[in-house]
Amino acid sequence: MTGMTGRVSAFFELHKPGSPLFLPNAWDYASAAALAQCGYPAIGTTSLGVAAAAGKPDAGGQTRQENLALARRLGRIPVLLTVDIEAGFSDDPHSVADLAEQLAEAGAVGVNIEDGRPDGSLAATEDHCAKVAAVKERVPAMFVNARTDAFWLAPEGAEPPIEEAISRGAAYVAAGADGVFVPAAADAGIVAALAARIAAPLNILYMPGRHDMASLAASGVARVSTGSLLFRAALGAAMETADSASGQSDAGAPKLPSYGDVQAMITKFESRSTT
Repeated sequence: MTGMTGRVSAFFELHKPGSPLFLPNAWDYASAAALAQCGYPAIGTTSLGVAAAAGKPDAGGQTRQENLALARRLGRIPVLLTVDIEAGFSDDPHSVADLAEQLAEAGAVGVNIEDGRPDGSLAATEDHCAKVAAVKERVPAMFVNARTDAFWLAPEGAEPPIEEAISRGAAYVAAGADGVFVPAAADAGIVAALAARIAAPLNILYMPGRHDMASLAASGVARVSTGSLLFRAALGAAMETADSASGQSDAGAPKLPSYGDVQAMITKFESRSTT
């Protein structure tokens, strides 16, 4: 891990509230190389993209080896890399720390670890804190971005879970997290409240039509991720181009599949392959 401290420091310095890091998310070597060619200094991975590319559903804890193998390939690209490791692919904090150490050895400067569970619930705060603390103890230099899915998993029509997100963010920071990620927070006032009350760089998931970089910067955001957006856009472009080339432009393929569309597609074909 020679030189990791300097690269992690460079990654930390990119997180500036009011002048946020734009972090595009890749799913394979080609997409990461293309984004690096565009000049982005840091790139994240998207767990949906990595899982779907392997024919597996996202958030199911099934792609530990795929993510590790990808990180090792991406280590050849001169870019600051942070890896989305879902919920750590284990309920055992020591196993999560083992993975973080292997990712650091592969060249990753950060990990993103979420508290959402496959059944649609949130992990107990203390359990997620234990994972964060274990990673920071094993790889102190690594940038740990602790994600809370309080907004992501909130029932439709429910009041925005602002206090839940802030409480969890505070606990994760106390456990050692270097940043807090709150996907699905969209309203500018809510984003500003999260940025003001969470004592760590705030990461927001870019939502087309709901966000722009200027407003997120004004709200005090320090990092803006694309998540699965670029992967889904690539799928949409492939379907649209195929329909156009084949003369089936009216075939009805969505231009931008949703997260749920991709998950359903993978699950559909995965179930067929096991019967």
